Amino acid sequence: MFSLKSVLPLAGAAVIALAASTATAETAADYSQYAQWPAPKSQGQNVNGMHIYLFAGLKSHGPGAHDYPHWLDTWSKLLTQHGAVVDGGLSFPSADKLAKADVVVIYKGDAGYMTPEQRADLQNYVKRGGGLVTLHDSLCGPDPADFASLVGAGKKHGQTNYTWTATLDYNVVDKDNPIIKGMPMEVYDEAFYNMTFAPEGVHPILTVKMPDTPSAERGGGVGKVVPQMWTYEHTAKGGTAPARAFVWMQGHMVDSLEDPAIRTVLMRGIAWAGKKPYTELTDYVPPPPRQHLPPGQ
Repeated sequence: MFSLKSVLPLAGAAVIALAASTATAETAADYSQYAQWPAPKSQGQNVNGMHIYLFAGLKSHGPGAHDYPHWLDTWSKLLTQHGAVVDGGLSFPSADKLAKADVVVIYKGDAGYMTPEQRADLQNYVKRGGGLVTLHDSLCGPDPADFASLVGAGKKHGQTNYTWTATLDYNVVDKDNPIIKGMPMEVYDEAFYNMTFAPEGVHPILTVKMPDTPSAERGGGVGKVVPQMWTYEHTAKGGTAPARAFVWMQGHMVDSLEDPAIRTVLMRGIAWAGKKPYTELTDYVPPPPRQHLPPGQ
């Protein structure tokens, strides 16, 4: 008598046998055949857009603060929607990733801690004119002068050098700079005051007079006027092209990075650092969505 149960084991064996007979690509040489099949165009991506690598870290603070993974998720989508080709992760970008990037955006604590190999890769990237953007405490590390050579300033790890969360009132240094058009002049976030700046090339855009908070008093920062947003242009020693960096010292709070006006400002800064027009990302108009026809049409 015919039994489906009796057929199923035979069918499974046949599938396994077929898979075994066709799965022959086991080595790099076997896989070489796939080179003849170019990958399809990425859906929803502007393949001609600027290449941005997002370097994030693990979440390090309480609710609503230092949420680097959340930023990586939301900004990879945001920048893709604004016409960029986005890559990124929680690990330091490889030399191959850096070779493909127009700009690297860093949002993680203490990014100044690098292995010698990582530092060399980043230095080579800057030497060929690659752009850098750092947010909040990304420029913190063991050697602030070294990081200053990359983005214009560095912050020494371990120092009491923060206001903690407070209302920060911006003073605009460069009123004609198109990057900050529409920027809120007051944010509830965190500022830093003991910075090591590069000797030249730093162009302040926004400064903050440090508010009187317990941590600012402890670190001797109360009343200091310190740049909190700047651009930095320089040619690294031995470099073949000028490099650009854009820095915003806030971003302690998730809310700051999700403010629509601030997002627009940061996208202009990213475009500038990548040597693109200021409006490269903000004014991108995506193509109309694909129309799905009813079945049979």
